[in-house]
Amino acid sequence: MKIADITSGDLDAVLRLNQESVPHVSSIDLATMQWFATHAHYFRVASVQEKLAGFLIGMRPGLPYESPNYRWFSDNYEDFGYIDRVAVSPTARRLGVASGLYQDFAATLRGQVDVVTCEVNIRPPNESSMRYHEQHGFVRVATQETDGGKKEVALLEMKL
Repeated sequence: MKIADITSGDLDAVLRLNQESVPHVSSIDLATMQWFATHAHYFRVASVQEKLAGFLIGMRPGLPYESPNYRWFSDNYEDFGYIDRVAVSPTARRLGVASGLYQDFAATLRGQVDVVTCEVNIRPPNESSMRYHEQHGFVRVATQETDGGKKEVALLEMKL
């Protein structure tokens, strides 16, 4: 597996993977994906045998990003590394892609922040993601309803 910074040539494939991963990640458009590529602290892609296997977008505080989950962490933590979204291609699942991206993101944060944060859907449920996060040391610190009560997320943290 190879992990590298996003390039403009990756954006269409990453957007397709994002949209195929809804509702576990939120739907976005190409302009938003380009905004992430310009502003995110971390936006890297993983490839296996030269094919896109997954991506992770991570942010630090201080961005003009209106996600209610990012805002919750901004309001409740002085500093953090926030995983906004991660997606893995169905053909690359169980190959360690998510773990590799998470470890790479954590490595970029060590010495700068003490905690990695994220959220996982509990309504609609994303049970495999919740199990994954719990197995990797994430703990629930709060819950929050979003999308006018249509969704509920568990807000998680992992100490570095």
